[in-house]
Amino acid sequence: KAGTCRHHHLKLLINGITRTDVKMRSREKILENILKAQLDNKPLPSLLKTVHGEADSLKNFSAVLEGIGGKVIISETLDFIPAYVSSQYASSRRIISTVPDLPWYVNKFQNSPHLYEDVDLAILYGHFGVAENGAVWVTDNEMGDRALPFICQHLALVVHQHKIVPTLAEAYEIIDGTTYDYGTFIAGPSKTADIEQSLVLGAHGPKSLTVFLIS
Repeated sequence: KAGTCRHHHLKLLINGITRTDVKMRSREKILENILKAQLDNKPLPSLLKTVHGEADSLKNFSAVLEGIGGKVIISETLDFIPAYVSSQYASSRRIISTVPDLPWYVNKFQNSPHLYEDVDLAILYGHFGVAENGAVWVTDNEMGDRALPFICQHLALVVHQHKIVPTLAEAYEIIDGTTYDYGTFIAGPSKTADIEQSLVLGAHGPKSLTVFLIS
C-alpha cells in the first residue's frame, strides 16, 4: 500500500519514505553547472619589494593614518611624550604605559581585563608600522593585557621611524618566524557608521589613536 504526499512530492512506501527523482535531478544539474564553471589554475603574482626610502615610507604612513582619523607625532626621543600627554590629556585620570622610559610605566598586569576599564590613555610600543595602510603591528608582549588597547578611551603607540615598511606583504615577511601568543594590526581610532550613516568614534574601541614616531 502506498501513497503520495502532495506538499513535498514524496512517495510513501510501507518500509519508509523516499523522495521522487524531481529534486535529485535539480541538484545534479546544479552541481554539473558548477563543475563546468571551474576556471583554470593560474600562478599567483610575484610580490616585488618596493624601493621606497625611509623618508617616503614615513610620509606615506603619516598621510594614510591621518586620512583614517589617526594622528602622527614625529619626535627624536621619548622625552617629548610626557609634556605632550600633559597638555593633550590633562583631564585623564588614569594613564598606563608599557614603555619603560615613560612615567606611567607598569610592568606587572593582573589577568583581569575589568581592572582596566577606567583607563583613559594607554601608551604601548608598536613593533613596526605599514605605510600603505597606516597600521601598526602590536603583540601581547607589549600590551600588558590583551584587552588594554581596545578597552582604553585613547590609545598611543610608540614606533621607531626606521621600522616603517612600505607594504603589508613586507610586514608579513617580518612577522613570519616570530614568536607571539597574540598579535594584531591597529590602524586609526575605532569608528563605525552602520547606524543612519552617522560616524561614531569609539564604538568598539579607543576614541583616538596617536602614533609617536621616534627617531
